[in-house]
Amino acid sequence: MPNHTVLIIGAGLAGLSAGIHAQRNGYQAHILEHHSQPGGLAAWWHRGGYLIDGGIHFLMGHRPDSPLYPLYREVGALPGEGTVDMSTYGRFIHEPSDRVVDVTGDLARLARDLKTLAPEDARIVDELMAGVRALRGPAMWSIGFGDPPELAKPLDSLKTLWAMRRAGRYFIGKFNRPVAHYTPAVRNPLLRAFLETLFMPEVPVWFVFMLLALLADGQLALLPSGCKGFILPMERRFRELGGEISYRATVEKILVENGRAVGVRLADGTEHRADAVISAADSRATLYDMLDGRFVDSTWAERYRTWKTVNPVLMVSFGVAREFPAEPSSQIWWLQAPLAVADRPVHAISVRVFNYGPAFAPPGKTVMQVMLDTDWDYWATLRQDYSRYAAEKERIAAEVLSRLEARYPGIGGLVEMTDVATPYTTWRYTRNWRGSIMGWLPSPAAMMTPVRRTLPGLRNFYMAGQWVMPGGGVPTCILSGRQAVQLLCKDSGRRFVGGEG
Repeated sequence: MPNHTVLIIGAGLAGLSAGIHAQRNGYQAHILEHHSQPGGLAAWWHRGGYLIDGGIHFLMGHRPDSPLYPLYREVGALPGEGTVDMSTYGRFIHEPSDRVVDVTGDLARLARDLKTLAPEDARIVDELMAGVRALRGPAMWSIGFGDPPELAKPLDSLKTLWAMRRAGRYFIGKFNRPVAHYTPAVRNPLLRAFLETLFMPEVPVWFVFMLLALLADGQLALLPSGCKGFILPMERRFRELGGEISYRATVEKILVENGRAVGVRLADGTEHRADAVISAADSRATLYDMLDGRFVDSTWAERYRTWKTVNPVLMVSFGVAREFPAEPSSQIWWLQAPLAVADRPVHAISVRVFNYGPAFAPPGKTVMQVMLDTDWDYWATLRQDYSRYAAEKERIAAEVLSRLEARYPGIGGLVEMTDVATPYTTWRYTRNWRGSIMGWLPSPAAMMTPVRRTLPGLRNFYMAGQWVMPGGGVPTCILSGRQAVQLLCKDSGRRFVGGEG
């Protein structure tokens, strides 16, 4: 059988996965990446002797007994130094009351702590814990991790219903509503704030159950060398299989002839031809810019009219000449007084403490990172005046540091490095629409909607990444690259080969 060629747009998780599976299935793959390094939104960079990690916060299903584990092994993604099991998802700190709750995988302890925090909501707590327990176990983790919609078989939906049989009621009714629609029934304001900041207030309640179930099952982990230690082994696997990557290669147009994708044109005017094209890039740029909107059907148009994207974030990182061995790696602070960012108040911030691996900082030192939701339009407009943009970054970094100082006295004098990444930074290096840190907002409607990887009227073209798998996340992106090659093989008359060989 002839060796067919495939061009892949983007060297993020989905693009690298697609490249690895393409090479393994007898295709010659060439990945074209806008940035100077792989990873996409699973980003990292060095500053002043510190490693700043801006992407993968935790890994799901990292143990060999997980149905997700083979996905990682296929693409060589599990780092050689292993992973660090998460016994707690993080710590919730309510500054106005000085109350603290550790989100632990010990569900009995978590229930006690939440009832102590909000005794008047004991019934709600019991309801939450029942939902978490119902969603525990490997059968639940693999839901949605089968074939792409184009290859779905009539029995697939029945298999999904069977896997969900003991927890089906948690995927309908009030548990399939956004958390923010569930919390008005919560009487205690602290518990309400806890639930709304645990992940995102727009996700369905069952998503929170699933997250805590994974924690309770020991299936959440940290990466001791961050995104860098996860992505570079994937790039190495792709190259070892004979794949080619070009960096600083921004795709401007996808070339179409007679209803077939036949190649791409780069921003520098050069053209690359191939038998097929896989876009693992931002879907809006793919559909409306690279393809000039010619293949946007009513379904895609409706998504862009009605679905929301995950908010962009402002990320402030500090290199601190001090260790924090006892601090949880992830914290949510409900602030005593809101921060003023992008002309609006910010009531809660996420604080990451990179104390679980030596790769992030020199001995005796630590990277601390504060993340908060912000606004794309504000930062995109401000960036047009670089002096004002830089001054605002500096102002916010000082304000954030003052909040850390209140909890960690003396930290201000120990800061050796400061880095501020805005939504414009995210867009500049990833071209992700409106600087979003993920893709579609994982709302109940989006999470329950299968998205096809192909476009009507366009042959030899496939899409991968979080834009075709609402909810995003590491395993789904890796799976989407695999699925794109499954479709490619089907259309080429080849039998898809998975596994590690």
